[in-house]
Amino acid sequence: MKNHYPIRPNFAITFLVILLGGCASEPVAVQTPSPVLSGEQMLSESQRLANLGDRWKKGKDLVDRGNVLVREGRNKIEEGNRMIQEGEKVQRESEESSGTINK
Repeated sequence: MKNHYPIRPNFAITFLVILLGGCASEPVAVQTPSPVLSGEQMLSESQRLANLGDRWKKGKDLVDRGNVLVREGRNKIEEGNRMIQEGEKVQRESEESSGTINK
């Protein structure tokens, strides 16, 4: 018996290759549309964001005030160190003066 359909085996092989290729490829991601928010949901979300913004601003204000206090504290420490050095200098000079008076 002679095969009168020579295209059929080639077609089967081609179909099998395409089928396997389709199964091996990554699936196409289906994008789900973002849900439509109601007016109440939008208001609630905006209030939540406003609260977060207020909280962030309060945190920033605390950081700024803390930096000012640290800067003022450093200035006071430097001033205190200068006073200590000046006081020690006066003490040394007094001690040296008293030593020359006693001689």
